[in-house]
This record gives sequence, C-alpha cells and structure tokens, in this order.
Amino acid sequence: MASTEEDFPRGGKTKQTTESKAEPVRRHTEVDNLFETHTAEESKKRKGQKGDALKKAKRQRTSKEEALKLNTTTSVDILQLKSLKVGTLLLGCVKEVADLEVTINLPSGLLGYLNISNISDSYTKILSDHLDSASSEEIFSLASLFSPGMLVRCVVARLDTAKGGSVSIQLSINPKEVNKGLSTGSLKAGLILSGCVESIEDHGYLVDLGIKGTKAFLPKQAVYYSSKKLKVGQYVTSLLEEVKNDERVVRLSISPTAVAQAVADTAHGWTLTNLLPGLLVKVTLHGLILEFLSSFTGLVDFMHLEPEQASTFNEGDNVKACVLYVEPSTRLVGLSLRSHLLQPGGDVDLVATERIGEVAHGCKMTALHHLSGAMLELPDQTVVFVHRNHMKEPMEAFNLNRVMAKPEHTCRIMDFSPMEQVHLVSLRQSIIDAPFFRRYHDIQPGQIVQGMVTSLQNHGMMVKVTDYIRGLVPRTHLSDIILKNPEKQYAVGMIIKCRVLSVDPQAKKLTLTRKRALIDSSLPPFLTYEDARRGRVSHGFIVCVKDFGCIVCFYGKVKGLVPPNELSTEPVVVPENVFYVGQVVKAKVLNCDVEKEKLLLSFKAVAGGDTERPPKPKFEFEVGKVRKCKFLTGLEVSILPEETPALLPMMHLSDHVSNCLLLWEGLQEGDIISNILCLSKKKQIITLTKKPTLKSFLEEGGVVAKEFSDITVGVQLIGWVNNIMPYGVFVEFPYGLVGLAPKAAMSDKFVGDTAAHFQLGHTVVAKVTNLDEEKHRFLVSLKVSEVPSPERDGQARLIRGLQERKAVMEMMASRGDSDLLKQLSAVTIGQRMKMSVDEVREDGSVTFKSDELSAATVLATKDHAPGEYSLYCMLVILHVDLVTSEVYVSLMAKLTGKRKVEAGSTHTATVHHADRDFAVISLGDTAQLTVIQTTNHLNETFRFDAEKLTAGKTLAITVTKSSCEELEGLPLVSWELAPPISKRLISNSKRSKGMYRYGNVVKGKVKTVKPTCVLVTLEDGSTGCVHVSEIQEVVCVGTFPTSFLKIGREVTARVIGGREGNSHRNLKEDADVKPDKTKEKLKRYQVGDDVICFVSKVNGVIPQMSLILYGSVFTLIGSLKSLICIIQGAKHPEKLFKLGQAVSAKVVTVSSSKPSRLSLSLNGVHKLEKGHVIMGLVQKLDPVLGLLVKLPFSAMGTVAMEDLADKYKPKPLERYSKDQLVRSVAKSNWQLSLRSSRTNPEKASVVQDPEIVSLEDLSEGQIIRGYVRTVNAQGVFVSLSRSIQGRAQFQKATKYFVASHQDYAKKVPQATLLTTKILSIDKESGLVDLSLLQEDTGKPDVLPESLGLHLRLTGEAKEKRDATKKRERTESESKQVSICPPFVNTRSSNVAEHVSTKKTRKGKGEDSGVEVYFREEEEENKCEPAEVEKPVPVQPARLQVTGGFSWDAALSALKPASAALGGEDSSDGEDGEVNTKPQKKSHHVQEVEKREAEKALTKLETELMDPGLRPQTAASFERLLLGSPDSSLLWLQFMAFHLQATQIEQARAVAERALKTISFREEQEKLNVWVALLNLENLYGTEESLQKVFERAVQYCEPMPVYQQLADIYAKCQKTKEAEGLYKTMVKRFRQEKAVWLSYGTFLLQQGQSDAASALLQRAIKSLPNKDNVDLIAKFAQLEFRYGDVERGKAMLDRILTSYPKRTDLWSVFIDLMVKHGSQKEVRAVFDRVIHLSVAVKRIKFFFKRYLEYEKKSGTPESIQAVKDKALEYVESKGTEAAR
Repeated sequence: MASTEEDFPRGGKTKQTTESKAEPVRRHTEVDNLFETHTAEESKKRKGQKGDALKKAKRQRTSKEEALKLNTTTSVDILQLKSLKVGTLLLGCVKEVADLEVTINLPSGLLGYLNISNISDSYTKILSDHLDSASSEEIFSLASLFSPGMLVRCVVARLDTAKGGSVSIQLSINPKEVNKGLSTGSLKAGLILSGCVESIEDHGYLVDLGIKGTKAFLPKQAVYYSSKKLKVGQYVTSLLEEVKNDERVVRLSISPTAVAQAVADTAHGWTLTNLLPGLLVKVTLHGLILEFLSSFTGLVDFMHLEPEQASTFNEGDNVKACVLYVEPSTRLVGLSLRSHLLQPGGDVDLVATERIGEVAHGCKMTALHHLSGAMLELPDQTVVFVHRNHMKEPMEAFNLNRVMAKPEHTCRIMDFSPMEQVHLVSLRQSIIDAPFFRRYHDIQPGQIVQGMVTSLQNHGMMVKVTDYIRGLVPRTHLSDIILKNPEKQYAVGMIIKCRVLSVDPQAKKLTLTRKRALIDSSLPPFLTYEDARRGRVSHGFIVCVKDFGCIVCFYGKVKGLVPPNELSTEPVVVPENVFYVGQVVKAKVLNCDVEKEKLLLSFKAVAGGDTERPPKPKFEFEVGKVRKCKFLTGLEVSILPEETPALLPMMHLSDHVSNCLLLWEGLQEGDIISNILCLSKKKQIITLTKKPTLKSFLEEGGVVAKEFSDITVGVQLIGWVNNIMPYGVFVEFPYGLVGLAPKAAMSDKFVGDTAAHFQLGHTVVAKVTNLDEEKHRFLVSLKVSEVPSPERDGQARLIRGLQERKAVMEMMASRGDSDLLKQLSAVTIGQRMKMSVDEVREDGSVTFKSDELSAATVLATKDHAPGEYSLYCMLVILHVDLVTSEVYVSLMAKLTGKRKVEAGSTHTATVHHADRDFAVISLGDTAQLTVIQTTNHLNETFRFDAEKLTAGKTLAITVTKSSCEELEGLPLVSWELAPPISKRLISNSKRSKGMYRYGNVVKGKVKTVKPTCVLVTLEDGSTGCVHVSEIQEVVCVGTFPTSFLKIGREVTARVIGGREGNSHRNLKEDADVKPDKTKEKLKRYQVGDDVICFVSKVNGVIPQMSLILYGSVFTLIGSLKSLICIIQGAKHPEKLFKLGQAVSAKVVTVSSSKPSRLSLSLNGVHKLEKGHVIMGLVQKLDPVLGLLVKLPFSAMGTVAMEDLADKYKPKPLERYSKDQLVRSVAKSNWQLSLRSSRTNPEKASVVQDPEIVSLEDLSEGQIIRGYVRTVNAQGVFVSLSRSIQGRAQFQKATKYFVASHQDYAKKVPQATLLTTKILSIDKESGLVDLSLLQEDTGKPDVLPESLGLHLRLTGEAKEKRDATKKRERTESESKQVSICPPFVNTRSSNVAEHVSTKKTRKGKGEDSGVEVYFREEEEENKCEPAEVEKPVPVQPARLQVTGGFSWDAALSALKPASAALGGEDSSDGEDGEVNTKPQKKSHHVQEVEKREAEKALTKLETELMDPGLRPQTAASFERLLLGSPDSSLLWLQFMAFHLQATQIEQARAVAERALKTISFREEQEKLNVWVALLNLENLYGTEESLQKVFERAVQYCEPMPVYQQLADIYAKCQKTKEAEGLYKTMVKRFRQEKAVWLSYGTFLLQQGQSDAASALLQRAIKSLPNKDNVDLIAKFAQLEFRYGDVERGKAMLDRILTSYPKRTDLWSVFIDLMVKHGSQKEVRAVFDRVIHLSVAVKRIKFFFKRYLEYEKKSGTPESIQAVKDKALEYVESKGTEAAR
C-alpha cells in the first residue's frame, strides 16, 4: 500500500525548510499581473491595472520561448507533501474502494488512504462487536458506503514513513476530527457540515457530527429523492435546517439542491479555527490572493483556475470559490475556482483509466512553474501536468535549462487527478521505458514477467514485478513438484522469472507460476475458451482430482474436465493414486462450448497431436451486413471467412417464388454465394437472406424495427410471408419480429382462401395498423391501396429476376458436360430459328426438332401453331423452362416481322406466354417481343384465375426504354391491365358505344326488381338504376311502387344522374341540364311538413328505420334513433313496415351539415307537447327519483315512483331495466307518467292509488300509500306524490323504542311501500303529519317482533314516569337554590346539574337524542314553561372510536360554553341579579359564608383528586394531559370539550397536538386520535380536508385499520358511493386479508346487494389461500342470516357441512342460527343430522345436551322424551360396538 516512490505524488526526500507563518503572505503580496498567461494575445491591457501601468504598457508580441520565462511572482505553489501536517483539513475524492481501505485523491495529485477504523465511532463499534460475535447487526462493506467520485472532507490523521523512505498519508473522516473546531454554540441554521450515520431510527437517521452534546436528526422524508437507503457509517454532507433545544438537537437535510445552493456567510460565525474544506464562499479577487468572509484571505494556485475564464477575471471581481484545504496551525487556506467543484451533486467525474500508462511523443510545454512543475500539451491537444520531481531522474539534480532546451518532450501518463481534472505525466526515461507501469490491466495471462522476491509465507511467495504491481506465486506453483522447504530454494531479493496465470485488475490480484514446464512450454496457451478449439493440445495443471475425473486449469479462468475414460490408455480405477493437485499435464480438447464455458479434455488422445488449423476469426453477427457464404447441403451454408454455420432457406434465395426453386436446383456443395444478408439470430441459429428487395431496403436506410418498442402505427416495413393460416398470414421482418395480417387486411379484394393469395416466402410491403403493448403483438395491412409502391420498383424487380434466371442458366451450363444445359443457355427470348416439324399432338400443339436443341423439347401450343405450315418453319423463341427442359416457340407470322419500337411510344400488347412471375408479350402490330412481370406491386394478388395474365390477354403498354441491356436487348415497358376507358355512366359493358347525358330519354328492359330500386338493361347493353321514388308520379301510402314492374317489361326512362364505371365518382353536370344540389333540396322542407318516404331498412330490437324521401335524387335518410314510432306495435316495427313501402311522415329537423339528413316522425308528432303519448328508452333507475327516460327530439324526462302505475307495488323498479322501451304521457316538459289511466284513458281501469296533484286531494284521517323517501333524526318521510311528502314522527312510526334513526333506516330502506294515515295537514307550510301505527293503518308494524325491541311507554305508564321525573327535577332544583351561596353559584350548580343529568340518563336507559326531542315536547305541553328547559335541537351522531370510547358519551356529559363561563339557565338569572346588589351583612352571615366557601374549596379539591371525574375547563385538561400524555381518551375528551363549544379549529389543533405528543410506540392510541380526526372532518370539514387527513393517517399508521375505519364512517353517514369506492380499493390493496373481504361483504348485504355479495365471495375465494375458504364461506353465510336472504345462508352452510361433516364448530353455529331464524321443524332436522355424525362421543354428548335444552324451552313433553330415547339408543349402539 505504501509506495516506494520517492518523489511525486508524495514529494521528495529534501528536508522541509522552516518558514514563518507570514511567509505565504509575503510571497504572494508581490503578485500584480495575477491572471496573466504566457501567450502573445494575453499581454493586452487589463481593466484592473492602474493608470501609470496603462501608459507604460507596450503592445508587443512575444515569442513562445519568451513566454516560458521563469516568473516567481506570478505563481502560487501547489499543495506539496512536505507542507502537509497532522490535522490539515482537506477536500478529497474517492478513487478506489477496497475491503479494508479507501484510496482518496487529494489536491495536487496527492494520494491518501482511509482505513476502515477511521470512519466513525459507531461504525468502529459495530466492527468490534461483530468480531466478538456479540452483535448480530448487519455490517455494510466499504463498497456500499463509498463510491468512486464521491467528495469527502477528511483530515490528515498521521504520516507514515515506509522502509524505502516514501511517505504514506493516512486520513480520517471521523466527524470528531473533521469538525474538531466546532462547538455547540457555533451551530446555526444554514451551515454545511459532514457527518456519518450513527443509527437508523423509525422516522429517520441519527447523524454523528462529532460535536459533543448535540444530536443531529435526518428525517426519512429528506432522503426520499435518493433510491438508496442510508446505512450505518455512511458519509453524508448535510445542511443544518433547524437548531432546537439550545443547540442540543439539530435537524438536517441532504437535498442536493439545498446543499449545492448553500453558501457560507459571515452570519454563520466561521473563523480560521473552525473553517472546513468543501464550503462554498463568495470571494473578492486580488490576484491569486482571494478575500472571503469579509476579512479572511486564501490562495488559489494555477491548477485551480478555470483555463477558459482565467483571462476574463479582473481585480475586485466577486465570484464563488470552494475551500480546498485548511492548515489550522499556519492559518493557510487553499481555494479553488474550478467549476466541477462548484456544481451541485457532490460527486466528481472520474475519467476512464485506458490512457494511464500511455506513452506520448511530441509533447510541447505551454507553461512552467519552477516551484511546482509544468503544463504540457499532448499531440491530441490534451493538457497535462508534470510535477517538478518528475522532470528529472530520481538521483539527478534538477536542471531547468535542460528541460527548456527541448522543443518537444516524450512523457508517460501516470494517473488522473479528479480534483484538478487533469492527467499527471512523467518525463523520467526510466518510467517511459518500463514494460509495465502501475496498472494491472497491462499484464495479460500467459505473459512472461520478471520480478523480485519480497517475502515467503505459508500460502506462497510474494513477488514485486514493478513498484506498483505485486504478485503471488501459490505454494503449489513454486516448482514442478511440491516443495516442503521453499526457503531453501528462494530468498528475499532474488530476481526470478515467472509466467502469469491470472490477473484481476479490479481486485489488484496477480497470480504467477514458477513451474518450469509451464514457463518453457511451446504449445499455444489457452487464454480464453475461444482458444480451446477442438483438437488443440496445451499444457495445464490439475486443480482437483475426483472419482469423476480430473479438473485441469489453464490460464485465466479456463478450465476443463478430463473424464475417467480419457485419463489414460490403461484403465484408472482410483484417479487419486495416479494424479495429484499441481501436476503439469498435457491435454487435448475433445469438445468446447464457448457460451456455457464447458471444456472436455483428454490425456489419452494427446498422442494424436495438434491437428487444429489456424484460428478462425470470430464471427460478429450484425443484421443487414453483406457477407459471403459457402453452400453445404440442403439449407445449410457456412459464412465466410469465419465458416460460421447458418441457414439460408430456399424461399430467401429470391424475391420471385419461381426463381427460388431454380436457384436451389442450381446450387451444389462448395458453391460460393455472394450478396447475402444476416436477418436474425434465434437460439444460436443464424438466418440469412438473398432477397434483393430486402438488401436494397436495408442498404438505403429504410425503416427497420430492431425490437418491439421501435414499431409505431403507420410505419412501412419490408418482410416476407412466414406462415399462412385460415384467419390471415404472418409476416416476418428483420430482427425476428413477426406481425399478423388478418384476412380483411390482406388485399383490397375479397379474400376467401388465404393460401390462394400468397405463398411462403412471398416478399411483401406491410404497414403497421395496430399495436398490443401488453402481449407484444402487432397487426399489419398488405392492401395495395395503403402501401404504395415506389416508382420504377416493378421494373427494378423485373431486371433482378431475369438476371437471376440468366445467372442460374450460366452456372448450370458451365458445370459438367451436359449438352442440354449448354443448348438451353444459348437460346434467348425473341430469337428466330428454323426447325423441322417432329409431331402434331391431339390437342393441336406441335413439337419440333433441331440440331441446335437436340436434347430439349421444342413445343408450339395450339394458339401459336396456325393450321398451315411447311415442313421447315421459321420459329420465334417465347420461353425456356429449365426445370422441364422445354422450349416454347411460336409460328405466328406477325411475330417474325418488323421489330423496331421507340421509347415513349404506346402500344396495345398481347400476352403470348405467362408463368407465375413473368410473361412474354408482343408490342402491338410490331413483331417485337419483351418480358414483363405479372404484377406491378409486391403485394398484388388475384382472387380469380381470370384476373391473372394469361395468353391472349391485351395490355396497354408504354415503352420506357427501346433496348435494355439487362433484358438482352429487349425493350423495357410499363403496362396496365386494360386500356383507359372514357367516362361513361354506370354501365361498364364493352358493347356500350355512346355517352349518355343528363336529360336523355332512353329505352330498356327491366332486368331486376328490388324493394327500393329497379335495374334496367338499356339498348346498348349498359345497366341503369331506377329508384323507388322515380317510378310513379302519385304514390299511395302503404303501396309498393316497385311491385308494379315485372322482369322483362319494356320501359322508357330519363337520365337524371350517373357515376364513372371504374371509380364510382359522380359525373360532372352538363351546362344545359343541371340537377339540384342537396342543400337546395333540403331548403324545400320545413319542420312540420308532411312528406312521402319509403322504407329502406328496419331493425327489430330497438325500433330504428332508414327512410328514403320521395322525389330525391340523392339519398336523404330519415333517422328514427329518437324513437318516434307508431304508437301501436312500436316494439315490433318489422311487422308494421316492409322494405319499399310508401309511408307518410312529418319533418322534425333539417340538418344541412354532412351527411345531409332529415329527422322524420311517423306518428304525426313533430314536437313534444303536454298530454302527448310518447315512447321512450329507460336510461337510469334511481330509488329516489324513479326512472330517467330518453325521449324523442333529444329530450329527457323523469318518471316519479308514484307515476309508475295505478297500483303501487312493493318493489316498483324491478320490472324495468336499462334500454327498455316504455310508453308514457308528458305531464310537463320533463315530467312523465306511466299510469295506464293516462296512457290509455279510453280503457276503464281500477285506480287503487290515486294520483295526488296538490294538498287539496288529501284529507285528515285518509288512508294512503306511499314510498319511503328518507329516514333521518326528524322522522320517516314518505313520498305521497312527485311534489308532496309527509312525515311520520318516530312515536307515530312504530310501537317499539328505537335507539337511533339509523337502525330504523336499516329495516325500512328507501323506496319501501308503506300504508299511512294522515293525522294533520298544514296547507300554509305544506306539512303533512302521518301515522304508521297499527291501530291507525290496520297494517302490521313496520318493524318485526323478532328484533326483540322494547315497547314504547304509553298511557298511564308514560304519565307516571313523567310525573316522577318532574318531581325529581323540582326537588334537585330547590336544593341547588337553597344550598349554593352566591359566589359559588355557578360552579356548584354546574356540578349539581351534571350529576342530575347523569342520573336522568341512567333512568332513561338506552334512549336516543331523537326520542328525547319528542319526549321533551310532550313535557313542555304538560308542565309550566318556567320550569322546563328549552328543547335542544337534535345533532347528528358523534364520532365512534375503537376501544369502547364513544364520542356521544363525551359530548353528552359536557355543558355548553355559556354554562361554563356564566350563570345557570334563565330561571337562575333573576337570583343572580338579586345577589349582585350591595347588602350589609351581619357577622353571623359572614361566618356562615366563610364556612360554605371552605366547604366548596374542599369539594373542589376532592373533585380534582378524583381521577374518574370529567374536567370542565381547558386548564384542567392540560393538567391531566401532563400526567398522561399518551392517553387517547383524554385527548378525545379534550376535543369533545371544544366541539361542545363549537370550537372546530381548536378541536383540530388538539388532535394535531395529540399526534405529535403521543409516543410512536403507542400505535393504538395514535390510531384512536386519527379516527377521531377523520370523524371530525367528516362532520365539520370538506371532502378535500377529509381526504388529506386520510392520506396522512395511512402514511403514519398501519394502512388497513385506517381504511376500515373510514369505510365504517362512510357507511354510518349513509355515504354509500364513497364507502363502496373505498371498499373496492381495499380489496385490491389488501386482497390477502380475510377481514377486508368480510367487511366489504357485510357492507353490501347491509345495502341489500345480495348478488354483489355473492360475486364478492367468489372473488375472495380466488384471492385467499385455500385453507381460509371454508371459514370465509361460513362467515358469509352468517352475514346472509343477519342482513340478507336466510334461505341462501341455509344453503351455503348446508353445502359446507355436507363437504366437511366433522366441523362441529360450524354445526354449533348452524344450530344457533337456525334456532334464531328457522322453524321448529327445521331446527329438529338439523339436530337429528348432527347426532348421527361419526365424531367423538364427547362432542355428540354436547349436541344431545343442546337438543334437550331446546326441547325443554320450546318443545312438548313428548318431544323431550323423544330426545331422551334417541340418546339412550345412541349409548346402547356405542356399547354394542365396544363389545364387538
């Protein structure tokens, strides 16, 4: 670790000169031209120079040699090793991190070492505890605490001197040493300090700042920006954000932005004693002496000036600087102006080490500083620094003249200094000539090195290769044999030669060998697995001997296995007896898998020698790279020159499918194929292609998707058909991507059979149309209309295809002695030859024979062999088929004539011969032949054979080139399938000679009769269309005009429109007859007009029709989407209307925007009016509003619950569903009625529930039915009509006492049908009082008797109780008035009132606030007003907290603020006034008052000491909270105290205080406060404030309880929508929690959603483990019993017990539920089942006992005896079984 280098970067051996403390200041005061550099342009005037200096300055250009003159006054010495002292503070940068040590770069290229024990006290303690095995705390390595490039503040701990005299700088980052100058009093907000993490807490980290008496806390929120968590011992640079508790506690932040922007200020109190490196300060420039913090001075050397900005600095400028080092003893401060130390981030970029060790020639010296060194410029313009000590050899004296005399220098890069961002070089010739420098990267395995032995140890021998590189020779490698006493052969200082076995540059580990067999081996070494090719032989050494063979290691990490059968030619039974570890062996490679790094070797086969050929270059796979390959067999090829195996499928030989077979037939083993491309690589199989289109596309830079993320919708790609399926074709692209072209996207034509359109290997152009990001799939389109082909693409493919055929023919002809191939290759298309007739076949074709084509078959088809021909004929060659060896010829005379054509001329060509890809044509009247492609586009396909080019078809061609060399002199043409056709009407018949114009009168015959049109064949054969509206002048409604015309009838018609036959575009109008525009026709129609139209389409389920207006040329559609239908039979319009039928309609709206439309009505109504019967679609079902119905004319209406029917039903909305068609009557613009008495007034129907329009329709005592609208604290509100509601107070709603209106609402939900009696009607206020009691309505009570509720007191019992309460209240009041003296009146009366209130409430039992309200009203009527308190308005239910604490109790026990502050109620006010009058009191009265006051004080003290008494003031609460700060009950009572006085904000503040005060360990107590705060925000806050509190609660507490509590709050407050949304979130987030599913199920069943609860149960079963399924289903069954359907609960439990009959716990639950909800018969059936179970006797005995108890309670003596008999029978049966 300690280097032996004597000089830079650690300085020299020269003695340190003693300098006074003022010397640095003296040395730098002479600097005037501080920022002057030594170039010619920088000698200009500076703004900061004085006037005299400006006059004397001369503008002159200096030479480069003069610029290098020595100037001692313009430079500052860099930081030298000799100036370092223990305690010097430095800013360093982490260079390397080892296991026990961190190497740190210091300023000026110095290196320091940070030992693992000098990090922090806490980290050192963890290390020592771990060594003692007493601590299980996790230890983090140095690599996890430090990273290269990290800036750290460090201090020089000590300076160690090695044996060679070199000095090693030992550093420390212990905060106690670094922050030694700081004290507790000097801490202020804004300071930037360094520290180490001391411990990790729940909410943050404790950071050790090294300041005694101060704890630093770093919150976890402050480190959220970092993805890495801090660890114990980790170094952090932090900002002091807050100082608390007299500097005992500080809060930190490590935000990069905040730390980077913090600048040291004079307000922080920095001194030269406590100044720290790394601080950013604002400095004032005075040359190289900088002034900062108002009075301090520092130095900046030339290496810490920005080279680009140095010339722009002026005297007095204010800039930012970074403190680089601080010498406390001499008060010397070094600063840096480099930007990389001023930027945020805290890290410095480290330049890669590839250049270290590089030797550079021709370097020029740009600047010289005699105390420090010089700056050099490398040939590549890189500026480097050479230290003064490295400008000479170690033992030589420094000669400045010798250095300056050289114009160029040779140097070697030694290191990189990140602090200065500059490379460090050396001019020493010994370093330049050294073979290895200081990098382990320079040494390669297998290399021969020379070194010196430094030590001998048990595990091996240490060898020093260079001053910076050391290696280890393991004990087994000291010799060819194992040495027992290596010290006899080796001695320290001996120079030896070794061979490198392995090197690890990162770990700086070098392993060497001294085995002579390995050092002197001439065999090629195996340095990598690529070197170990099959058949090669090399030397290795055995590292392991096992029964399965020997493991042989080579160089690096290469090792292989020698199996037992390859160990020797003789059988080896025990390998350990023959071989030993460390033995050098010669092994031969049998097999090598490079990727898996597996090597199979053999000792036995070594005798075969090395038969391996020279190494092949490694193949680098790259898609699109043009290569050559050698054809092997089948589809296998070998890529040259690497001979890498690959596949070249036959379909990839050409773009033309017909050429692929030819090329494959022509290839033989060993043929070289050029211009191939690499396509893809799958599982080590490389696929190649030779498709020219793909090659040109890739070479021209076309769009290529390398992976799925590169694909975008709309991009065009070149690919080929990879697979053909019935639903589409799969297209593959380069890089192995595959897309699907569905049937509909394969062609513009209809695709019936996908195999008929494309073949495998077909080259296509595809356009991406759709992407599936999740499954990484995409769809493409092959339609020609969507992927246009480039210009002249077809001609280029034609030339390439013919060249391929020619190349195959030449290749086959040149191979072998086949006369046939040579004869065929000599024939060209269009060539004329004379031949003799050989045979005339039956089909009319003729064969010929000739000496030139003796081995081939020459054939002329019937079309090309005219009837008369001579024996010798002149023939023209049409086509040569190499596969069948046939030559097609023609005898036609017109093909033997003149053959001259010109470029640009057009002809009508005739096809004479065609195959799949090419066709031979003749150009018009000339005899010129040429070849064309059968398709103009890559993707063009044919649906029918008639569409393909066949012999005899004519084409329109244009000559592009009269003679093309690539076509062997044939002309190059472009063609179309048919000649251009002039614009005609719809008829596309070939016989049509004339043109029809608008207004022409034509004759024809009826061809086809359709419901909406008639097709007519005209005289010339063309076809015309007569619309249904153009047949009759006068049309009768209900008739079918087209039915009057029969097929074959002659008709006379007039032309009124037309389209082009090929493009179907509308024809242009003539000037004389111009049809009307659509907009003009629309102007003829007005809303409300009657029109005749014709049915064109009828849809059944939802009545929709498309109608065609009479008299229109253009189709105008009447849309019935607004549901304007015939009143009768609107549900089945297809029965009323037929296609083509004439109907009458009214115009509803006219739309002139595109598309032009008229909205029509068929029932004669064109706007909504009151009283109209209309049809509508149900859009929404609401239990409060009723039905929301969509009406015609884009209107919406509502149907109230009372308007649904003349007879109310219990569940009125069950009959309706969304999109249901209903018949309604408009009562007003948006109010509808579905009553049959309104929709069908002509039918007399019984109206059981009359329609209530106003209060006049009601009378007192009337029995009327209505639906429950809502239930709240004021009573039950029943809707009697849309606008009238009645209220039934709770004493008139049920005979039972109900504790809370919420309980009543659960049993009587919204939309429940009730029978009521009207008690009173207040017409002024519109209030109707109702009664639901059985004695009034004659109906049973709305609450069932099974609930077990208490009956409400009535009659004499109620009067007796009221009288008793009145008497007790009168007595208590009289006692208070007589006993309480005036000065304690308020306090004592409050206490007495509190006690009486408690007693009163105890007497009332479980009474609700709602009941008290009505009861107090009754008391008010009976008692005198002066004796009764005013009724308190009913408040909503208070907050509920877990743990048995109720906010209702807390609030009910407290008095209002007025009572706490002032006097009693109004009855006591008069007494107070009397007592306030001044009176003269006697001595006796004064004594009595004094005694009473003492008694009151004693009583007050007793109350304060009583822990069970509720406090009455805020001070009392504060006093109690000091004693019990963690009690949530006290905090919640305190909140209730404020809420009673309507002090909402104070209650919130108390809650926030509680959350901060309660210990973090008291999780339940904190949760109670959070729940109370949620209740508070729900009652008095907004939805936003509630959501914010909820988010905070989830963050600080366990999330699931918080979610559950908020859901309960929502449910209790009837916020069903919010509760359901929250439950949905919970079952997603906590899907593994069974309680969440049960809670959600309970909520759904309470809301009456049984089906939703069943679906939820199925989801829960899938989400939870199987072991929880039985219990979960049982719980849901119990919930069904309690809230849902009892029968469903029975079925669920019955199914479970059928599957698990031995679950006696579930049987007990089932019995309890059946006893409560079932009949006696069902309960006895369950008991009979359970006593016959085959379970333990003890459990059966338990069930017999329960059976007997049930019969005793509910049965008869006979049933009791039957149970006893069954028990006796069971015992006897068990005894019989035991006897057997």
